[in-house]
Amino acid sequence: MYVIVEIAGQQFKAEKGRKLYVHRLAGEEGSSVSFDRVLLTDNDGQVKVGTPVVEGSKVNAKILKHLKDDKVIVFKKKRRKGYQVQNGHRQCLTQILVEEILA
Repeated sequence: MYVIVEIAGQQFKAEKGRKLYVHRLAGEEGSSVSFDRVLLTDNDGQVKVGTPVVEGSKVNAKILKHLKDDKVIVFKKKRRKGYQVQNGHRQCLTQILVEEILA
């Protein structure tokens, strides 16, 4: 069984026991969080699509740790003008473990 769930504005495929990297969530490491914006459920071929969400469905997860993603280099250049700018960015992420899917 899997579900498509919206977490922090992005959609993820969640299965029981799967680890996901999502945008930084408010909460301490080790605490539990639940997400009720379930957009689709698939239970062995029986697919339910929400309009916009599936009523009564919920995903419970546990926050494992807060971390930063790999550095992304942003380089801008205008040729023949002597203009070059280089910036770096590291996105703050949270690793969660899907513990339970209530559908």
